[in-house]
Amino acid sequence: MNALAPHAARLSALPPSCGPVRLVAVDGHAGSGKSTFAGRLAEALGGAPVLHLDDLATHEELFAWTDRLREQVTGPLSHGAPARYAPYDWTARAFGPVRTLEPAPVVLIEGVGAGRRALRPLLARLLWMDLPAAESWARGRRRDGPALDSFWDGWTAAETAHFTTDPSRPWADALVRQLPVGYEWRKGPVRQRR
Repeated sequence: MNALAPHAARLSALPPSCGPVRLVAVDGHAGSGKSTFAGRLAEALGGAPVLHLDDLATHEELFAWTDRLREQVTGPLSHGAPARYAPYDWTARAFGPVRTLEPAPVVLIEGVGAGRRALRPLLARLLWMDLPAAESWARGRRRDGPALDSFWDGWTAAETAHFTTDPSRPWADALVRQLPVGYEWRKGPVRQRR
């Protein structure tokens, strides 16, 4: 049995938060394991769609994608309509062909800033990958290699500025930490206050 199955069942049982959709955010520092975790959780949810915020961000707008997300994704989903968005190609530095994201019972939004203030009212749950910034960034730099060192220098400054003005972790329903095998899933600051 998938160890995430009980968590997936609880997420599936939540009331819808964005039209007919239970929108679940997976946030955390760059390099904290959000994409891997979201993929595994999506599998435990029976193939739930995952929107990667890297598809909405750009070199010029690392965190200024809220309007694009609202217009292309959450707006349509809130009306039970499919979302249509053009993912950004980080190599070509341009938006690519349009993709469709259906209004499934649970949709995961994964990326740094997924739990931002503007998005929280639409979320059924906010999950935070609980790995400190320095450790996460070191993992990300190892993953991407020295060719992207200058990008990472700019990224870490931008991420720090973002979370200083719009932190997500204090609003997390659950803190998730990757273990050598599986994940530890603890109550987040918001769940502890309820």
